[in-house]
Amino acid sequence: MRDLANSIGAVQAVAPAVLTATNTSAAIDLLGFNGAAVIINTGAIAGSGNFTPKLQESDDGTNFTDVAAADLVGAFPAALVAASVVKVGYIGNRRYVRTVLTLNSGTSIAASATIIKGRAASRPVA
Repeated sequence: MRDLANSIGAVQAVAPAVLTATNTSAAIDLLGFNGAAVIINTGAIAGSGNFTPKLQESDDGTNFTDVAAADLVGAFPAALVAASVVKVGYIGNRRYVRTVLTLNSGTSIAASATIIKGRAASRPVA
């Protein structure tokens, strides 16, 4: 079967917007999936906006810690650049994840983030 859409779940972590401050997404539940990927899309940067992306994980959806490099496939850049796509896989075993886009300096960046939940225990995925 070549259909990928019925094998993954997509959750919007950060709605497309111009971010002017640090953005921490809501907790995203990975129950029923055995892997995930983070996709960050960027647009224009204004006023030399410098943002650092990272992924955090949690067992309970409340107490989060940064994901260890060993639980990532690929790496996040030190800073997001304009008009780009960042893709990083998550192979950790925590139930919840969330994205954090930290403003280090400057004014703003147009960005969005999506969590793609994969390796579903049950298919097709709604």
